[in-house]
Amino acid sequence: MLSRCQENDLLVNISKSKEIIADSRKQREMLTHLAVTCSLILAIVVAIGWFLRDSLKVNDFNLQKHVFITGCDSGFGNLLSRQLDKKGFYVIAACLTSQGASDLESKASPRLKTLLLNVTDSESIREAVEFVSAEVGRRGLWGLVNNAGRSIPIGPTEWMKLEDFTRVLDVNLVGVIDVTLQFLPLLKKARGRVVNVASILGRLSINGGGYCLSKSGVEAFSDSLRRDMYHFGLKVSIIEPGFFKTAMTRVDLIEADLRRLWTRLPQDVKDSYGAKYFDEYLKAQDFSMGILCSKDISKVTNCMQHALTARYPRTRYGAGWDAKLFWLPLSYLPSFVSDFVIRVLLPVPRDETKVNKVHVMQ
Repeated sequence: MLSRCQENDLLVNISKSKEIIADSRKQREMLTHLAVTCSLILAIVVAIGWFLRDSLKVNDFNLQKHVFITGCDSGFGNLLSRQLDKKGFYVIAACLTSQGASDLESKASPRLKTLLLNVTDSESIREAVEFVSAEVGRRGLWGLVNNAGRSIPIGPTEWMKLEDFTRVLDVNLVGVIDVTLQFLPLLKKARGRVVNVASILGRLSINGGGYCLSKSGVEAFSDSLRRDMYHFGLKVSIIEPGFFKTAMTRVDLIEADLRRLWTRLPQDVKDSYGAKYFDEYLKAQDFSMGILCSKDISKVTNCMQHALTARYPRTRYGAGWDAKLFWLPLSYLPSFVSDFVIRVLLPVPRDETKVNKVHVMQ
């Protein structure tokens, strides 16, 4: 039996232990609150610092700075040319057709100049370099925007021939490399900017053909160029647009080319997909383009403008809600997740050859 004195001592010790535990809990809570508060403050400071740094502009960006843009007949290149022209840049816009060049000149100031360029022809690029060199003189070329591109043919890989791949790769990748290499001396002289238009599909391949391959190649080429040119003060940015309504995403052109691919397939290949597959594939394309494509292409040209005018341009620019909220996050997920999502978006082949074999056996 404990004496009354011992009982009192025990109660006192228990009470002190409870107080110590309570104090320890309070200290932990205070430290947790302090850590959370410090983390929030740090995050806010970093965000504000990033925003301020991102908003800094090149001091003399409109003083005799020339920008050469490819693919200006329509779409991103056409709008960017007019956008930069209004900002005071000396824009040299390369168009594929004379009609595209004259239409652009009619909408811009006399300061903007146009020339015809085929990015798959090295001689055409050399002539463009000579023209631009005469325009920029000793100042060099401030900006090169590799925007020219094509999308079709696209579709299931089995429907393609080698020339279907090279037709796209020659414009979207080899053309970008050729133009960049030939203009590099002028760009180094000005310690300027290279802006390469890739695509979110350079990160996540969702169909066959040369488009996804070419844009993935543009990503890799731009990364190596950026690292190689760092010590020369030349900055390289990549634009990764989502889906936008331009000539490259015209559903009628895509469907017409898909019909061409389907028509030339051997009958046994058609049977392996099923009679309804082609129509279902067209419906899937039409639905995807209708849902995903944005009409506001200024979201892309604003990214290009920032890359040309910011003191600290970003390495990559995701343009469009679908790129930022859907395609980019999806590209970081495990392959089995992205594979599942893409399978949901596309129809399932129904192999009629197996059905025919069953009928024959019966």
